[in-house]
Amino acid sequence: MRILLVEDERRLAEALRAGLGGEGYAVDLAHDGRDALWLAGEHSYAAIVLDIMLPGLNGYRVCRRLREQGDCTPILMLTAKDGEDDEIEALDTGADDFLPKPFSYGVLLSRLRALIRRGGATRPGVLKVGDLELDQARHTCRRGDVGITLTGKEFALLAYLLQRSGQVVTKAELLDNLWDFAAGATANLVEVHVSALRRKIDAPFGVETIRTVRGAGYHVVSAGG
Repeated sequence: MRILLVEDERRLAEALRAGLGGEGYAVDLAHDGRDALWLAGEHSYAAIVLDIMLPGLNGYRVCRRLREQGDCTPILMLTAKDGEDDEIEALDTGADDFLPKPFSYGVLLSRLRALIRRGGATRPGVLKVGDLELDQARHTCRRGDVGITLTGKEFALLAYLLQRSGQVVTKAELLDNLWDFAAGATANLVEVHVSALRRKIDAPFGVETIRTVRGAGYHVVSAGG
């Protein structure tokens, strides 16, 4: 899933980007309000993490403009510590949730996951195909009674494919939705991750879940289908 992170404190922004990337999110960064509006208009995001104090346009104005333009992307706004007025204004301008600074990274991550679940009617908490189950709330994967450990990127890749079960998903689509634009990722990197995922979810069980459609991409099939 692609996230837009809008934060002008560059060290904090890079730390959050690295952490969220480790969880499998593709993160685009904006350091001011005007760039945030431009990115939000150019790309589709699962959620936006938006600081209030920004150069150019502050977070309130960014949020208000997005809502006026009909953009319903879930927004988690970062507010000042003990800033009750900030929290009220954040919600009044259209934010879906707020988190006071300084915050725990674990809390931000759980709030973000909850926000994405609430904001995406097409993203069920548990994704299944055959006896393979991916629990997005608990961030767990299992086939039958056997737990499977996935990296953050493998989890995000499998979730994306399962959400589009029965559809052909191209490598370009996977790159666009699961990798940062600045990372310089290629189709070969997608192939490497798909192969690693197959070795975990399919090979040990003698089944096929992710099938290659030559010249097109991948699609999810039921075991034995």
